[in-house]
Amino acid sequence: MIPRYTRPEMASIWEPQTRFKIWFEIEAHAADALAEIGTIPKEAAKTIWAKAKGATFDVARIDEIERETKHDVIAFLTHLAEIVGPEARFVHQGMTSSDVLDTCLNVQLTRAADLLISDIDKVLAALKKRAFEHKMTPTIGRSHGIHAEPVTFGLKLAYAYAEFSRARERLVTARKEVATCAISGAVGTFAQIDPRVEEHVAKAMGLVPEPISTQVIPRDRHAMYFATLGVIASSVERLSIEIRHLQRTEVLEAEEFFSEGQKGSSAMPHKRNPVLSENLTGLSRMVRAYAMPAMENVALWHERDISHSSAERMIGPDATVTLDFALMRLAGLVEKLLVYPANMQKNLDRLGGLVHSQRLLIALTQKGASREDAYKYVQRNAMPVWRGEGDFQTLLKKDPDVKKHLTDADIEEQFDLGYHFKHVDTIFRRVFGES
Repeated sequence: MIPRYTRPEMASIWEPQTRFKIWFEIEAHAADALAEIGTIPKEAAKTIWAKAKGATFDVARIDEIERETKHDVIAFLTHLAEIVGPEARFVHQGMTSSDVLDTCLNVQLTRAADLLISDIDKVLAALKKRAFEHKMTPTIGRSHGIHAEPVTFGLKLAYAYAEFSRARERLVTARKEVATCAISGAVGTFAQIDPRVEEHVAKAMGLVPEPISTQVIPRDRHAMYFATLGVIASSVERLSIEIRHLQRTEVLEAEEFFSEGQKGSSAMPHKRNPVLSENLTGLSRMVRAYAMPAMENVALWHERDISHSSAERMIGPDATVTLDFALMRLAGLVEKLLVYPANMQKNLDRLGGLVHSQRLLIALTQKGASREDAYKYVQRNAMPVWRGEGDFQTLLKKDPDVKKHLTDADIEEQFDLGYHFKHVDTIFRRVFGES
């Protein structure tokens, strides 16, 4: 985790102290269940909670023990025994390390998902507010980077709102899929531990029992989780790239907020660069990169190997921390985005009405011209205007083939900008509901 791109709320989920507290809770809840079914004394379970609940685990001491044992869970259990005393012999009975590790990881991933869902909600709120603010602000739609037909800036933001709404749904699903618990023993057969222990721990930790595990919880669940984060990151990048393009000097239809005292370049004092959205593009690449090792972790040897372990120790914190930071940065970017309607109108007018060419094409076909002829008539009048030679409407009115089908009034009617926005309300209702 890079401090520059880390928020404390998400980072705390992955701190060693948090991890050891979760490990303890798993072990203590398991002891409760073992005591309830008579496998260990009830007083032992009570002592385990009494001695270690609320304790601050000595991370340095655990690391010291691990340097000797070369095993992180054994190091923790040894340190726990130092805190609990003789009753610690009843801890971890019938369990294997992965019961603790996998259940803990899933607790951490569900907590991270909760934060990420909250982040998306902030992005959605910012997008909705700005979308309604610019619901009918005319701007040019572009395909292949070239002027196409008019849209509104509100629609551009509505596109993003719909996309992040889907992102939220996917993340809720991914959270549910990864929220499982395994306390099933060395190879998942419950040979040394009763399934009721798993059910008790799952309920206590806010999870559900894994229907069938080996020594590990199946990693297809985690692959889907990290793949979902990667798709969300792609949505972050899509909106960021849109803003970067709109901020180009030749376009300048929207711009990142530039604060008092901010500097854009060490060499050129005039620069105002889209650094936030460029940063978001880079962060999105990293989140997507973490999805690949998660998918490769699905294929483990037999009931388990540890080829997934090292990768997960990195991708778990890094992917969630990075996406958390990116989503919050995106929410702030949208909230403070500077929008320039006058420049949007200027760019709309730049091609002298060529953006209405499809309306002319359709009008001609409706008045009897074949589509092939109509396309030819419109295109031959559009190309000189494209080169900066003449006015589109004037050329059309002088074209004898066009005039066979359309009057001057018919031609003028096709240049109505508002015509393109007659269904904006319908689209907004589809995206935002009745509001």
